[in-house]
Amino acid sequence: MELTIDHVGKQYRRDFWGLRDFALELGPGVLGLLGPNGAGKSTLMRILATITRATEGEVTWNGADIARRPNELRQVLGYLPQDFGVYPNLNAIEFLEYLAAIKGLDGHSARRRIDELLQLVNLVDVARRPLGGYSGGMKQRVGIAQALLNDPQLLIVDEPTAGLDPEERVRFRSLIAELAGERIVILSTHIVSDVEATATSIAIIVKGHLITHDLPEKILQAVEGKVWTWIITSSELAAVKEHYLISSTARRSDGVHVRVVSDQEPNDGAEPVPATLEDAYLYHVQGRSHP
Repeated sequence: MELTIDHVGKQYRRDFWGLRDFALELGPGVLGLLGPNGAGKSTLMRILATITRATEGEVTWNGADIARRPNELRQVLGYLPQDFGVYPNLNAIEFLEYLAAIKGLDGHSARRRIDELLQLVNLVDVARRPLGGYSGGMKQRVGIAQALLNDPQLLIVDEPTAGLDPEERVRFRSLIAELAGERIVILSTHIVSDVEATATSIAIIVKGHLITHDLPEKILQAVEGKVWTWIITSSELAAVKEHYLISSTARRSDGVHVRVVSDQEPNDGAEPVPATLEDAYLYHVQGRSHP
């Protein structure tokens, strides 16, 4: 299976493109799509899910243009949008049965699949409660379940861990890792730790442009030797932030420990440290790689 995004752009106004000249080729595995809010991630997800059409370029699924032949992709697509909503008067079973019918699953297969998914997302005990009484995290888990109803070959999840508590987030990451072997999974988020735990490749998008796409270790290599720790006083912090990219700060008894991402050593007292994916992400988003 292959998903090809060929120089896709989406124009919303004469002077504004939400996405521009975006190109990727994807096979089985988990793509972590990273970018700040408003970078164009959701626009791309909606184009891939055949909800909106690109202004320019094309997307093909196994060689078929999804704008001209959307049903070939829709039959094997699972999609969890960022603004996923539920019918509050239905319970989880009724809601999933309704969506299974829309997706064309027969009754027997749907019931078996729903039982499996409720176990998977840990909602068995509340499956007959109306969805209107669910917490945000519980509704998100229902959303994950509906995206998996048809055992999709292409799974698109947009900010999937929003509203999940730490335990649920770990459970979701494990689920994504398990699903990755025989399908294409696109995980769109601004939470670097979600991508770090699951992605087999990473794409970083800024202002609608693809900045980089590579293996996680290659993304990290780009900032090796560019990350430093430096102890400064509280009074120096504001000035340091003006001149350097700071990925984290921690106040200690001996001063403020700042983590700096910089091509050059920021100060004689700074010490080099191994880079993290968070450092690499900030380097591309806020550093020299702006489009």
